[in-house]
Amino acid sequence: MPVNDKKSVAGSGLSFDKRLSFLHLFFILLGGLIIFRLFMLQVVNAQFYKDLASEQHDLYQELIAQRGDVIVTDWKDSSEHIVATNELLASVYADPRKIDDPLTVSESIAKILGYEIKSLGISDDEDDVDDNSIFDGVFGNTNIGDGTEIVDESTQTDEVVQEEDESEFELLYNRLSKHDDPYEPIADNVTESQLEKILALNVDGIDFILKGSRAYPETGIGGHVFGFVSRDEHAGQYGIEGYFNEFLAGTNGFLDVATDIGGSWIGVGKRNFEPAVDGGDILLTIDRTIQYKACTALKEGVEKYQADGGSVVIIQPSTGKIIAMCNVPDYDPNDYGNVENISVYNNAAIFDAYEPGSVLKPIIMSAALDAGVVSPTETYEDAGEVKIDEYTIRNSDLKAHGIQTMTEVLEKSLNTGMIYVMRQMGGEIMTRYLENYGFGTLSGIELDSESEGVIDALYNDAEIYYATASYGQGITATPLQIALAYGAMANGGWLMKPYIVEEKRYNDGTVEKTQPQRVRQVINEKSATTIGAMMVSVVENGHGKYAQVDGYYIAGKTGTAQVAKKDGVGYEENKTIGSFAGYGPVENPQFAMVVRIDYPKTTQWGESTAAPIFGEVAEFILDYLEIPPTR
Repeated sequence: MPVNDKKSVAGSGLSFDKRLSFLHLFFILLGGLIIFRLFMLQVVNAQFYKDLASEQHDLYQELIAQRGDVIVTDWKDSSEHIVATNELLASVYADPRKIDDPLTVSESIAKILGYEIKSLGISDDEDDVDDNSIFDGVFGNTNIGDGTEIVDESTQTDEVVQEEDESEFELLYNRLSKHDDPYEPIADNVTESQLEKILALNVDGIDFILKGSRAYPETGIGGHVFGFVSRDEHAGQYGIEGYFNEFLAGTNGFLDVATDIGGSWIGVGKRNFEPAVDGGDILLTIDRTIQYKACTALKEGVEKYQADGGSVVIIQPSTGKIIAMCNVPDYDPNDYGNVENISVYNNAAIFDAYEPGSVLKPIIMSAALDAGVVSPTETYEDAGEVKIDEYTIRNSDLKAHGIQTMTEVLEKSLNTGMIYVMRQMGGEIMTRYLENYGFGTLSGIELDSESEGVIDALYNDAEIYYATASYGQGITATPLQIALAYGAMANGGWLMKPYIVEEKRYNDGTVEKTQPQRVRQVINEKSATTIGAMMVSVVENGHGKYAQVDGYYIAGKTGTAQVAKKDGVGYEENKTIGSFAGYGPVENPQFAMVVRIDYPKTTQWGESTAAPIFGEVAEFILDYLEIPPTR
């Protein structure tokens, strides 16, 4: 018995030790688990919990600045008109589950949105539509407040084709007929007036979301001047919107405060506040009425002459103000994505440099007059062609005209006569005058993407390059550069710096006005007066007759430029660019204008395409500004 008792005690002691070991191991594992958990919370996932606490106790909100307006005036009555501003647009959507009569609702909304209502071939009790037959992905993946997700099914080609085949009205009806669908988009970019009419229908299940948008109330009067604001980046692109993006956009602010669990500010907590500074407004030099007329006349001319495009630039010679600037093709800043090619965004009047052709001849002639090497009545003998090295240069009409005066050289646009003029003053002097007129350099206009043109050929010191440049080939210039040169001749020889911003109106009420700035005097006043008289003779007796305005003396010159091949040497066949440049009235010039018509199909000559547009717009300007007739 004693032996058995010992064994029992020994066995009990061994069992107790095991339990104690297991308990010890348990606490070791528990401590390790706690340490591991603390490590994960305080080290590995520390930032997550900081952010979580910040979301509960910190409030950070960006304060968005209001973008400034762009404004133009009617010079005649000084009235101002906004051409770029901000407006609230709505995205309208529906919960079709709450709509009892989708056909009637669709018809009512379609009338407000301007959709064409078509017969659907259904009866009143056939409102159900197969949900799977409709493409839902117009607005992409959308999550609405109840957690329901609308999935973009745009990858399903057969459904995309079906939606494209549907009219806007049919698509609207099919969406509103999905009785089991909690969300369907109706329309985006709905205006305030349209939204008010939709809400006035008092249809249960129709709702909306407001969003800010950039709006351009007056379309068709020069999208290239205004530019646009991209919807993705909310930044100005091209034109005034792009060049003055920072000024117009202003500076966003922020609010960063510590709050309690109820969202109230904790008095002893942080409170950082930076107010938003709204953008300033910009008043342009553009005259709204002249701009509209110029853009309309250019568009009609491009259509009439079946041209690929065109440009018009009108400046005030005495100041350098841009009165009007248009291009065709144009684009609508409200719908800037609707273009065939993004190259349309480029302002051709300042971006697209071309060989100007004969509109350059008066500029070269003015240089020779100023240098004192020719006079209006000086003569030379026109043999019809001039040989320089292995090249033969002929007049555009392929004729020899015999003894001709310098005035007749311009009237008949004789290439050989311009080579005579160039030789009288020398190629280097001619090049210096072209530089002083601003060719080959940027004008400094406050618009994006200006081109400086190319006159590099003149630095080769070869007579053939000087010769071709004397009648407008072998060098390039923009319509704006040509307009500025003509403006200098109209302004007593003074070249003015162009500007298109009249005022910058800051948010604090400060107004910064642009002052006219003289660049340099290129030719003296006498030479300017003389070349003006010679160009009046061109309009009266030469190729510029279509630019005449009854009762006024108009100075100007036609140009028909060949188009250099993009690949290779030489010029394209049957492709020309017609131009007319001039100013008036010659006694007291109120405007200088360049009209360019690209690749006209009905006729290749500038006198039959650009000149009539010039004359039409010039007559309108003189009447609009109430300039008394001078003859």
